[in-house]
Amino acid sequence: MICIGIESSAHTIGIGIVDGRKVLANERSTYQPKYTGIHPRKAADFLSKEFEPVVRRALEASGVSLREIELVAFTMGPGFGACLKIGLVGAKTMAQELNKPIIGVNHALAHIEIVRSLCRCRNPLVVYVSGGNTQIIVLEDRNYRVMGETLDIGLGNLIDSVGRSMRLKHAHGSVVEKMAREGGYIPLPYSVKGMDLVFTGLLTEAQNSLKTHRKEDVCYSLQETAFSMLVEATERALALTKSKELILCGGVAQNSRLQEMVREMAKPHGCRLFVTEGQFNADNGAMIALTGNLMYEAGVRMKLGECGVVQKMRVDEVEVMW
Repeated sequence: MICIGIESSAHTIGIGIVDGRKVLANERSTYQPKYTGIHPRKAADFLSKEFEPVVRRALEASGVSLREIELVAFTMGPGFGACLKIGLVGAKTMAQELNKPIIGVNHALAHIEIVRSLCRCRNPLVVYVSGGNTQIIVLEDRNYRVMGETLDIGLGNLIDSVGRSMRLKHAHGSVVEKMAREGGYIPLPYSVKGMDLVFTGLLTEAQNSLKTHRKEDVCYSLQETAFSMLVEATERALALTKSKELILCGGVAQNSRLQEMVREMAKPHGCRLFVTEGQFNADNGAMIALTGNLMYEAGVRMKLGECGVVQKMRVDEVEVMW
């Protein structure tokens, strides 16, 4: 089934087109404020402006005409309400004009399923790390169960906040990662509570350290401390589940140092780490389209009038029927 997926949970409008599990196109455009965080209304205005151009690029890249689309999928949540509604309106309009079925997809679920599908994993332990989310997840009895998560801010937000304190432009994560390679360690707060994590103390101290230490040292110490916290919690979950497959997904999964630390932790457990290429870890439409196909093939159906957005939708609220 040819499905078009619309991702609009935050700063990115992503349009993906898949045929079954095969990705035909994955185009996106991202709102990039220079020195501030994401303003939901401004981001939504950007997504609205970019919606049609990105759809056109995806159709051209896929070689598929709009009339060949068989299913329309969109991000239902979680995310910024104003941004989610841009994707919802676009999806409902498209489904109505084409007279095709529509399906709402959980954003976190889509991050997991595209890696699980592309890497051909069966039942992995999942580490999902993005701007607003940091969760350790396992599939049990047709539901993803959150074994551990951040109790305050996401790992990506932590890194972005420190990046903004250094007056870095957009793409804070990749810049912080690069600067960290030239840094040395300074002590920063480390807070793990079982399999849950707390990052705000680390954030405050890292920002304060910028007054007395080199930026490179702060970046290095921030990464080493935050990633070590996550790896400790993940190893605890791995020891409990005894899983032999481990997925690292979400925007922060693109960080090579994090990949290295998780991979080294998993080795003694006989566990293999799976990470897909960057375009499928960043927010993207292909993950929405692919997951939409999985849901539809499993018998999930939604009526046009029932479709809406759920800003605080959790991954453990979705039944996994496939």
